[in-house]
Amino acid sequence: MRALLAAGLMATAIISGCGDEKVEKKAEVRPVRTMIVNPAPVDDDRQAVGEIKARYESDLSFRVAGKVQSRTVDVGVSVKAGDVLATLDVQDYENRLRSAEADVASAEASLTEAQGTESRQAKLVKDGYTSQSNYDSALRGLRAAESRLTSSKANLDLTRDQLNYTSLKADTNGVITAVGAEAGQVVNSGQMIVRLARPEEKDAVFSISEAAFRNAPAKTPEVSVSVLSNPGLKADGMVREVSPVADPVTRTYTVKVALKDPPDNLRLGMSVVGRLKLETAPVVVLPLSAIFDKAGQPAVWLFESGTSTVELKRVELSRYEADRAVIASGLGKGDVVVTAGVNQLVEGQAVRLIESAQQ
Repeated sequence: MRALLAAGLMATAIISGCGDEKVEKKAEVRPVRTMIVNPAPVDDDRQAVGEIKARYESDLSFRVAGKVQSRTVDVGVSVKAGDVLATLDVQDYENRLRSAEADVASAEASLTEAQGTESRQAKLVKDGYTSQSNYDSALRGLRAAESRLTSSKANLDLTRDQLNYTSLKADTNGVITAVGAEAGQVVNSGQMIVRLARPEEKDAVFSISEAAFRNAPAKTPEVSVSVLSNPGLKADGMVREVSPVADPVTRTYTVKVALKDPPDNLRLGMSVVGRLKLETAPVVVLPLSAIFDKAGQPAVWLFESGTSTVELKRVELSRYEADRAVIASGLGKGDVVVTAGVNQLVEGQAVRLIESAQQ
């Protein structure tokens, strides 16, 4: 009996001690770091990763079908207008040319004969030695011979053009960025043989998610573009084109930025990061450590100077950035926000400001 009584007293003491500990813990005054809210314009930190591409890039192809005899350029080769890039086997087209030349010679001979017949019939009908129908027949033969010669000459010009088309030439100065056929391959007309880019005008091309357009600027923004592997290599540009339709696979929009006077060592294909050169309207910017999650909604702890306690206040976020959060609404100038240790606080918690953290 005495043992049971002793155990009960001990349990009561432990429970009582726990309660005192909870009370003591609740009454604990925690030191906190704070900052005073002061809305101000900030640089827009939205950025995206993209690639340097030529503004003008063309797929060059033969205008006739055939077997590729040679390809004289590879990726990365600089070419000038008129340079031969590839050739086709010309044997079939030379045979067609000889056939067309023979047709023209035959048509010319037929025309000469028809002219003589018409001339004789014209004299005979004039003197009354032949009928008008005979002359009309000779005249029709002359007109047919003239038409045949015209058709043969047109076919000759066509076959000459087709022979010329067996040589693929650069139509402008540029650099080869891709090849689509090798020597010995049979290709169709219009099939890409090489891709030619004009490197003097360059674009930075980005794939942007639809969320980035939520707070899009009203005017066309300037963009600062820098190389990922070499941030010192940079150029400025303007957005010149925004795709009106999202890519069906990635669900992103293609944005092209025209670069102004890009440096020569900004090469095609380089990976770059683009940043908007904009200032926002006055906004509240807090470190990410100040944001507290309350039932899935962002909130912050406000310091009440009268009671030296903290109160949880819901806010609306504009966006997250690399190391800070931009607040859209919920805070006003002069509010004191706790910026560190927010997960250790409870509603009505007594706190003490760290002097070095006050602003």
